[in-house]
Amino acid sequence: MNEKELREMCLELLDTGWPAYFTTIDEKGYPQTRAMFNLRNKKWFPKLIPLFEKHKEDFMVLFGTNTSSTKIPDIKTNSAVSVYYCNPETWKGVMFGGDIENVKDTDLKKDLWHDDWDKYYTGGIDDPDYSVLRLYPKSAKGWSGSDTFKLDLGDSP
Repeated sequence: MNEKELREMCLELLDTGWPAYFTTIDEKGYPQTRAMFNLRNKKWFPKLIPLFEKHKEDFMVLFGTNTSSTKIPDIKTNSAVSVYYCNPETWKGVMFGGDIENVKDTDLKKDLWHDDWDKYYTGGIDDPDYSVLRLYPKSAKGWSGSDTFKLDLGDSP
């Protein structure tokens, strides 16, 4: 596959992957992987499609998470993370890597908010335990069938 085809495959995995597997590094230097909502998944989060349409080139990834989760201290100690999306049925997968940030933008937090999230954040959108993480990946590594690939995505915006 050429680079354009690889990028299209990566976008398809972002649009359909369920869940996203998010890895941080803990204070002892060990990887910590957990399943997260893939907010770019068009089936599960259709209201977010317009937001992510603007980020086809940079592959921006967003997560809502609890401020009290172990992810937050992990990121404060080491912002290097990876996020993995795959479709085992088609033998395709991609891992995005880069530095993640805890975003304080209240407009973005409102844009991402879903009414059923009050079960996670009982104080709603303004709950201090509601955080948004944003990744502009610097690299993508993956596979399609028996072929592997690597894309250098450059620096984040």
